Amino acid sequence: MQLITADPRSLKDNPDRSRQSKSSPQSDALLCASIRAIGVVQPPIVKLDPEGGNSYIIVFGHRRAAQAIAADLSEIPLLLADPSDDLGAMQSFAENIAREPLNPVDQWRAIERLVALGWTEESIAMALALPSRQIRKLRLLANILPAMLDQMARGDMPNEQQLRTIAAAGQDEQAEVWKKYKPKKQDPQVSWWEVARALTTTRLLAKHASFGDDLAQAYGITWVEDLFAPADEDSRYTTDVEAFLGAQQEWLANNLPKRGSIIEANEYGQPKLPAQAQQVYGKPGKGDLTGWYINARDGSVQSVAYRMPEVKKPTLVKDSDGVETVVEEVEAPKVRPDVTQKGLDMIGDLRTDALHEALARAPIEDDTLMALLILAFTGTNVSIASGASDNPYGHAKCGPHAARLISEDGKLSFDRETLVQAARSVLIEVLSLRRNRSDSGLIARIAGDAIAADQFLPNMGTEDFLSCLSRTALEATAETAGVPGRIKVKDTRAALVEHFADGRLVHPAALLAPSAEEVRSWAGRYTSVDTGLADADDVPDTLEDQLSAGDLVDHSAAEEEADEGFREAAE
Repeated sequence: MQLITADPRSLKDNPDRSRQSKSSPQSDALLCASIRAIGVVQPPIVKLDPEGGNSYIIVFGHRRAAQAIAADLSEIPLLLADPSDDLGAMQSFAENIAREPLNPVDQWRAIERLVALGWTEESIAMALALPSRQIRKLRLLANILPAMLDQMARGDMPNEQQLRTIAAAGQDEQAEVWKKYKPKKQDPQVSWWEVARALTTTRLLAKHASFGDDLAQAYGITWVEDLFAPADEDSRYTTDVEAFLGAQQEWLANNLPKRGSIIEANEYGQPKLPAQAQQVYGKPGKGDLTGWYINARDGSVQSVAYRMPEVKKPTLVKDSDGVETVVEEVEAPKVRPDVTQKGLDMIGDLRTDALHEALARAPIEDDTLMALLILAFTGTNVSIASGASDNPYGHAKCGPHAARLISEDGKLSFDRETLVQAARSVLIEVLSLRRNRSDSGLIARIAGDAIAADQFLPNMGTEDFLSCLSRTALEATAETAGVPGRIKVKDTRAALVEHFADGRLVHPAALLAPSAEEVRSWAGRYTSVDTGLADADDVPDTLEDQLSAGDLVDHSAAEEEADEGFREAAE
């Protein structure tokens, strides 16, 4: 073969090439980045065009030629095959299939050779079209026990967090742990999470320390640099947990803000509030208190706002002789709610079934349908994982419905009837009024009202539902229906069941239409533009004020309680 150079744009594709399908955009981007950085490493093989002229036909290397054009190269090296060479179909097939990508250990070794030659991690990442983080992750293997490396070279790799934990341990520690957890003949896979757990040492990070160098020195804290952490953050840490927490505690005692108190935290890092205290989830008021605590899990100083119940002042009553007597207030007896929790759960199920049936069967104008789709994806139960997010969880199961809009050749193609059916199916998948984490909230009620989903509610004049009503609510229902009341509650229920045996009772609490005030309140939250700037009066003046108003307020300890409280208030 003869080595020549030519413009890749002048090359012709071989119509009989083995690789007919298109390669992925990711692999093309990787190859293009490599060619742009270091050129064409392996020249494509070409042959003279049998039709004459000075043009060449590509035998092997179509992707290399195409990506050289994408990299704006004017010339690339080529291997011109001898006309007598028989570059048949088997050679073309073998050239494309007899390849195996480098395993992570071999990739690491190749990266280390490049680093030794003067390449930086950033330049390697750019040439290979890989994230710099991936290059740093592979370089963690330099600290791994050779026996573990051999296992990883077989394709049995730990995840990144496990790899960091293992790499942070010494070789002697790794060797001791490996004796216990190395693979057995009957089970060739390694339980890397057990290996990482055995090598885990509690680390408290310097970025979570509120104390300064003076207290660090007084408590004998020596910071260790995590060489594998990202370079743009403070990665210092200490394993002296007792000293770290002692320094934090002393700093907190010396810097306690006004109206602040030190409280304890449980083993999960959640604050223990004083007895009868109620946590404040919004902006604290003037009379609210702030509890400061140390999160035992990461050692950080955090705060939580709370308020104590008001102390009722005794009522003094004077008699005819002017003698004052303390009169204790008697609490009014608790009134049973009109509908029990079970009844509200039933209402949520019945509402959802009616909403779904209406979405499937009720007449819906096209514009309304599109508006409902917009509403549906603002539901509180909807979580979308996309390329803009690192979160891989919370997908609505809308894929099968969207797949109906894709043709066999992978293009977006559909008729109007299929589009409408898919839209209805997606709405059914997304919208819900069940009283659990799938509840879409107010927007599902707005949607249901727009398509008259109330018409699909079933008869609620059943023993099951009526038993969920209070006596007052039951009697009000009987009066509205024109059913004479009975002395016993069970008799009233039986009369209502009989009355609606061939009819239909819909309890007002089950109607989907929200009040205008509820809708205005909900819509009002989205009509104001948040500039991200606080009002001048709200800007904290001092360090204490900043701490009280900053990110140290811990809301995570009672998110579930807050959610439940919000739902109860909304109901």
